[in-house]
Parts: sequence; structure tokens; C-alpha cells
Amino acid sequence: MLRSGMYLQNRYEILEQIGSGGMSEVYKARCHKLNRLVAIKVLKAEFSDDASFVSKFKIEAQAAAGLSHPNVVSVYDVVDEGVLHYIVMELIEGITLKNYICKKGRLDVREAIGIAIQVAQGMAAAHEQHIIHRDIKPQNMIISRDGKVKVADFGIARAVSSQTIGATAMGSVHYISPEQARGGYSDERSDIYSLGITIYEMVTGHVCPLTGKTR
Repeated sequence: MLRSGMYLQNRYEILEQIGSGGMSEVYKARCHKLNRLVAIKVLKAEFSDDASFVSKFKIEAQAAAGLSHPNVVSVYDVVDEGVLHYIVMELIEGITLKNYICKKGRLDVREAIGIAIQVAQGMAAAHEQHIIHRDIKPQNMIISRDGKVKVADFGIARAVSSQTIGATAMGSVHYISPEQARGGYSDERSDIYSLGITIYEMVTGHVCPLTGKTR
């Protein structure tokens, strides 16, 4: 775990931890070279020690760095620094769609459609470059303070595909397509399926249309 006040590359000053997931921890930092706030996603030790995983993660992150779209969180840099492997990303001040749904219970149809359109536009831009997300879900969608919706972690999910049904991604099982659940081939249609599940959750407040179970 990084501490407040630490520097990475003598450039990024760690300010605070703002999130933690199955494979990484996320920190708010200041880039003193460009004088801007960024988010830094650092791989956890159990993944950092796996050279094959790190290699796949870097390749996918670098591909995502080529994406530039208003509805996709920008990737600025992919860095190896000793035992640390991390991605420097655009910092979005806001709330995840998952937390927003939990807060409101469910969204009205007009608002849900507006959010879905923004997510779909980000997905379309990525798909045009043959980048598949593979983990589309409300937890990976951020609503900024000005109402813009951005999708995070595009392309990076390919690197963790072997953990799709493992502990790393258990929170995703309600959203993944049947072919992904079987460990089979997935493509752009898999992302579209997951967006459909997300839209259902927005308007009903329930996660899975197949079971009707609540959050």
C-alpha cells in the first residue's frame, strides 16, 4: 500500500487512496510535471509477481491508452517502477453508477436512457478500434459532477479473463454474457449484453433480469 506524500517517478505525489478492487488499489495523486490531478491504479502483489499477467496487463492498458473519447476514462501512462506496476489515468470526481443506483433505488427512464447512450458511445468508440471491455457493469461507470458518464478500465479486463469466475471478478457474474461465463469466445456483443443488464438494473433497481433478485 502506498502512503500519502510518497512520490512515484519523482513526478506523481500520492495524496490518498480512493478505491480498492480485486486486482488493484487506486490512489488520487498530483502530477507535478503537468500540475494536474490523476488517478493511479496499482496492481496488487499477487498479480505483480506473475510475469505473464503483468505482460498481458501492460499490453491491454497500452492499447486502451490509444482511446480518446469523452465517455471513456483516459489512460495517460503505463509504468513499471521496481516491484510496482501501475496505470496513470484521468481522475474523475464523481460517483460510480452502481453507487448512484443504490442511492436512488432506481432511475427514471429518461435519466437511464441518457446514461445508457453515453456508455454506448464510449463502447462504440472502443469497438471501432477492436478493444473489448469484457467487464461492463455499473461499478466501472463513473458519473462526474457535471453529469458526464465515463467508462473505466477499457481493454484491461482481457488481462484478467482467466479470473472471470474467480474471486477477482465475482462481482461481475450478474453482468457477463453466457459465452464469457462458459469461458468461451467473447466480442463486441458480449459488451452489449452487459450494457443491457446494466440498463435493466438502472430502471428496476434489481441486478439480474433472469432471477429478479435484488442487490
